[in-house]
Amino acid sequence: MAVDWLGFAYAAAIALGGFVGYKRKGSVMSLIAGLFFGIWSAYGAYKITYDSYDYWTSLTASGALAVVMGMRFRKSGKLMPAGIMTALSLLMVFRLLIL
Repeated sequence: MAVDWLGFAYAAAIALGGFVGYKRKGSVMSLIAGLFFGIWSAYGAYKITYDSYDYWTSLTASGALAVVMGMRFRKSGKLMPAGIMTALSLLMVFRLLIL
């Protein structure tokens, strides 16, 4: 039973990003989305910790975030935060698919 440290780090990065968006721009939506996806991803990492084949929660969370942030990146063209979160989410999706 190995702890999914990468999954928990990814979840923390999402939640931290939502908090930073709230502090810098006053965006309540960033805070809500960051906490929602962060908790969803942390729950997925928790499930992977106890059963490495139970990766569907993490896969759907990272896949949904990759789509949402990918659309934002395509529309804005800004690397921060949409491009970075898209890249992290896609890396997480690929990691989970080859798990």
